[in-house]
Amino acid sequence: MSSQSLSAFLQDNLTELKQQGLYNTIQPLESPNGPLITIQGREFVNLSSNNYLGLANDERLKEAAIRATTDFGTGSGAVRSINGTLMLHVELEEKLAQFKGTEAVLTYQSGFNCNMAAISAVMGAGDAILSDELNHASIIDGCRLTKAKVIRFNHSDMDDLRLKAKEARESGLYGKIMVITDGVFSMDGDIAKLPEIVEIAETYDLITYVDDAHGSGVLGGGAGTVKHFGLSDRVDIQIGTLSKAVGVVGGYVAGSRDLVDWLKVRSRPFLFSTALPPGTVAACITAIDILQNSKDLQTKLWENTRYLQEGLKRLGYSVGRTETPITPCIIGDEATTQTFSTRLYEEGVYAKSIVFPTVPKGTGRVRNMPTAMHTKEMLDRALSAYEAIGRELGLI
Repeated sequence: MSSQSLSAFLQDNLTELKQQGLYNTIQPLESPNGPLITIQGREFVNLSSNNYLGLANDERLKEAAIRATTDFGTGSGAVRSINGTLMLHVELEEKLAQFKGTEAVLTYQSGFNCNMAAISAVMGAGDAILSDELNHASIIDGCRLTKAKVIRFNHSDMDDLRLKAKEARESGLYGKIMVITDGVFSMDGDIAKLPEIVEIAETYDLITYVDDAHGSGVLGGGAGTVKHFGLSDRVDIQIGTLSKAVGVVGGYVAGSRDLVDWLKVRSRPFLFSTALPPGTVAACITAIDILQNSKDLQTKLWENTRYLQEGLKRLGYSVGRTETPITPCIIGDEATTQTFSTRLYEEGVYAKSIVFPTVPKGTGRVRNMPTAMHTKEMLDRALSAYEAIGRELGLI
């Protein structure tokens, strides 16, 4: 017997979501998550994966994971602070620190966990956080854990940030003040104005915090947005993911040795959640080695990005303000956007619709994610579908 109040809550709200067209149906894959995927026996051109460089399917990573699993087992067996720390964890963190150009790195089970861990370990009651209004949900949730005053500034509006930083500092109400931003914004693909953010932070003594989930492996030779702007020695805290371009799963916080030492004793996801398994860590080490030794995958990713974006614009679509492989095709109306995505699926292209409340009303889009593994033929198949459906719906 389940609670009647719980059943009523779930049924009422699920029904409402379905009526509003906001319920997401999950379609399990019958294949690896590559440039082509299989769902219910059908092949699709896959434009919805964060597997930017194709490393999730790389034979070198698979072999590393198998070897480590054979040598160390399927799990780490404990939290890091007891005896779940393997030499593999230490090796990965040392490689990541070298890659990012920071003193130290600490790994976590996901990028989401990083934001839960680092923000709440550093900020608290009596502090203030200046947060871009389009920051990722994990940043928002991490800020909520702190009991600090959260002050939102208009998206990438440096005048607004400067004004609010000045007001916060001159108010005398706060101890520490942090400015926090995504490096790359996941819905529009635009890059944070980090040089200006850092300049404002240095003027008003702000802690700088960059969540670089979508910049990791993509910008700065793979080292991310901070490295892209040459700011590795001027940003206090960097968050990266091992779950997107790196092709495995996990996340990490990069910064000073003192920061990492503090997180080891005060960040709850590190203290109370079992360490990443050996196979995962070994695969991540191999991926970082690949990124450090060759830029071929990034070169191919950007070639495919330009090809897809230029093709969509040539057809008459808007890709918004993207500066990265994240390629939104702006449709506008929510219902039309949902229809468009459904028609793409029917035509063998897997690209999900993004509508309100994830993005503002009237800015519905289909978000496309080209990867290094796509061929021009695959992208042409997708563009042909975009052309046919756009004409069918009177959009182009």
